[in-house]
Amino acid sequence: MAQVYHFSAPGRTEISGNHTDHQHGCVLAAAVNLETVAEVTLNDRGVIAVASEGYAPVEIDLTDLTIHPEEKNTTAALIRGVAAAFAQRGAKLQGFDAKVRSTVLPGSGLSSSAAFEVLIGTILNELFFDKQLSAVAIAQIGQYAENVYFGKPSGLMDQTASSVGGMVFIDFEDPANPVVHNLTLDLSALGYALCIVDSGADHADLTDEYAAIPVECRQVAAFFGKEVLRQVDPQEFYARLKDVRAATSDRAVLRAIHFFGENARVQKQFAALQAGDFDSFLRMVTESGRSSWMYLQDITPAGAIQHQDMAIALALCDLLLEGEGAFRVHGGGFAGTVQAFVPVARLEKFRSGIEAVLGEGSCHVLSIRAEGGIRLD
Repeated sequence: MAQVYHFSAPGRTEISGNHTDHQHGCVLAAAVNLETVAEVTLNDRGVIAVASEGYAPVEIDLTDLTIHPEEKNTTAALIRGVAAAFAQRGAKLQGFDAKVRSTVLPGSGLSSSAAFEVLIGTILNELFFDKQLSAVAIAQIGQYAENVYFGKPSGLMDQTASSVGGMVFIDFEDPANPVVHNLTLDLSALGYALCIVDSGADHADLTDEYAAIPVECRQVAAFFGKEVLRQVDPQEFYARLKDVRAATSDRAVLRAIHFFGENARVQKQFAALQAGDFDSFLRMVTESGRSSWMYLQDITPAGAIQHQDMAIALALCDLLLEGEGAFRVHGGGFAGTVQAFVPVARLEKFRSGIEAVLGEGSCHVLSIRAEGGIRLD
């Protein structure tokens, strides 16, 4: 009987640092107790065959790991991209069958795609590469697959949080060698619950909205002869604001304003958590959310009038928290979820208030998972 191997990779929650990673900025993130798991058996067909619960099966021929343009935005692209990156590094890949199931719901803002990429990377690293790659290297491979094969210009935060596990501060100033610091945060001991609120919005057809953010940020950076905003001096940016507006666009300028404030804020939040100053940390969580709405503008898709799901979800959090706790847009924005730190004493009122408007099951209470991508046996 063929040996069965079991693997798991967690979803992630972005604690702070909204759209800073692709500009080589800083983020706070954490792995959560929702996961994507795989039951793996080797095969002699030379293919990676993945059967994900609820989806059509996918099969990748290991003799062809080139980019397939027709696979853009598909699971096949992610698998092929991760496999190609391992092959480029010298891994002797073999075929396998994987039965995959996930509690990281697509579009949840908890990064189901990153969890899947980390899962495949962990399988390949464990079974065919003698565990040579670090958690960060597996994350970088996941980003490569998503950028080059899948066609989404994402940053590295999602994959790193999923692959490393726990709560982490990540500085992407040198994205080839991100600096990762683990943190300990016991929310229950502090009297808070971490909630993810599902706005009910759909991520479909929003790739252009997401892609415009790094493009516009890079337009501002290019004005100063730089590649990304992390390389630009904020004081010089503000001193030349009039000229930057004339050379780019007002939305690009506002998004740059968000980046400079958000990048500094993440570093202050990291320091506050290290110092045990949770109240200051919470205040900056809400500041992060307001900056995303006002400056980054990743709440409402262009032209949306009748349906503004994310804005409604944020407004509900604001009304139900009544100045306590904190809330912010979670992840890429435009669709998906809102993150809230809710005092335990008002958790049930908060949850019932959210679900009365957004539907039963729309408020998820999560915990931080210590492990990243792992082999279970």
